[in-house]
Amino acid sequence: MDTGGRRTGPPGGTPPVGEGISVHRVMGTETEYGIIAPALPSANPTLLSSQVVNAYAATLREGLGNLAGTRWDYTDETPLTDARGFRMDRASAHPSQLTDEPAELSAEQIALERGEPAEAAVLMNLVLNNGARLYVDHAHPEYSSPEVTNPLDAVLWDRAGDHVAVAAMHRIGATPGFSPVILYKNNTDNKSVSYGSHENYLVPRSVPFSKLAEALIPFFVSRQVICGAGRVGIGPLNQGSGFQISQRADFFENEVGLETTVRRPIINTRDEPHAVAEKYRRLHVIIGDANLNEVSNYLKVGTTALVLALIEQGLAPVPVLEDPVEALRTVSHDPSLKATVRLTDGRSLTGLELQELYCDAVSAALPADADQQTRDVVERWQSLLGTLREDPMGASRQVDWIAKLKVLEAYRARDGLAWTDPRLALVDLQYADLRPDKGIYQRLARRGDVELLVPDAEVARAAVEPPRDTRAYFRGRCIAEYPAEVVGASWDSLIFELAGERRLQRVQTREPLRGTAVLTEELFDLAADAGDFLGRLLSGPDRRVAP
Repeated sequence: MDTGGRRTGPPGGTPPVGEGISVHRVMGTETEYGIIAPALPSANPTLLSSQVVNAYAATLREGLGNLAGTRWDYTDETPLTDARGFRMDRASAHPSQLTDEPAELSAEQIALERGEPAEAAVLMNLVLNNGARLYVDHAHPEYSSPEVTNPLDAVLWDRAGDHVAVAAMHRIGATPGFSPVILYKNNTDNKSVSYGSHENYLVPRSVPFSKLAEALIPFFVSRQVICGAGRVGIGPLNQGSGFQISQRADFFENEVGLETTVRRPIINTRDEPHAVAEKYRRLHVIIGDANLNEVSNYLKVGTTALVLALIEQGLAPVPVLEDPVEALRTVSHDPSLKATVRLTDGRSLTGLELQELYCDAVSAALPADADQQTRDVVERWQSLLGTLREDPMGASRQVDWIAKLKVLEAYRARDGLAWTDPRLALVDLQYADLRPDKGIYQRLARRGDVELLVPDAEVARAAVEPPRDTRAYFRGRCIAEYPAEVVGASWDSLIFELAGERRLQRVQTREPLRGTAVLTEELFDLAADAGDFLGRLLSGPDRRVAP
């Protein structure tokens, strides 16, 4: 597959943000994995999640002791700032919104859980050599990918997170005294709990947030038809029988809001750019499903990037829904794709027809010199919508919910199972099992029954190497080269502690398109040590990582 510059951005150099109809922009993904320890059904999930972080730290930097973890720097985090122009009062916020506070699980707590002496600090955050973050997010291990500049790289470094998760599982299972854990790439335990799979896109600050929201609500409501992960059961409490397109749809209650775990909104208003605030905003998308299928993931982020480009150019359709939350559920609850939702102009459209409005608008605006990856996303989008219109089951190689439904229908036909049969819920869960020898999706991939976009060798490399065309390169190389000196890290800065220096040295990285390999690789190769590196980096007028 020719991707038109997967490693270095689109032809012509650094990808612009807010210029032209293109899939290229700064983006990234976040995955909260479901976790269980089958032998310990009452185990503390936070403890289990910390085991994942610590197990991967041991795998990655065996023998480095406490140097295996770099402290996460919360200084610049502002989770209660709202894009609508205000800041939520801290006392009114749900505890899950306070992501600027470190998760706490003391060595004493872990010792109590395991009946062992507390001898060492417990890692709750790990900044990886590939520029990603692996940490405990409440009751789940979460992998936040490094910043990339195109959809195919988003798929690659998202899959790198799955690779990390599998490595951690193996390490835990091979460690005496630990019970094996299983990680699932899904979004609900089907017992009222939902956990997230988020996306992040950099957009110009000059684009009014209201314009983003009005065009994106109907797009997100309908996007599930091409990238839903599928779910057995209807309703947040799994109170209804049947199969639906999305794992997340039943857990959303509002159109717009700041929350992410309660009263979930279709459009999240968190204004936390992790970049130059005067120049950028970060669109934090919480409504997507966790995708295993690479084409689903590719189109999820690729089509969203294209719609953002339409909005920035003032070319996006705005088919206003009468009741977006109800429409979200209506589309999800109908795998036949025939159900319609009402618009305020009196029309009734299916989810497919809403997607076609956006796809047609992108096609009409696509420049003649569009790069190859942009054209690939558009052509795949058009082709998939045509297949879904003619025969949805014909898209089982490209779409998670259809691949899952195909497997479930085979079980139903073979054993005469009703949708209420608990065995089907187990098949649903097994689809998302990340264990290579157990997961149903993993088996489909090995058999060639799903379309793959990135080779396993590239995934393994992406788990330990950062993208070369964003600031993630600088972050990842610093972590790899100077683990003893980098004592704190975040998306927009790194903190160094140098021998003989009384003060810590903070290096700002607020411009996501600096700190790239082109700008900094030579400095890493030339530097004798961390002090020499910082001296070279910060000397003279050429600041390679700062805005």
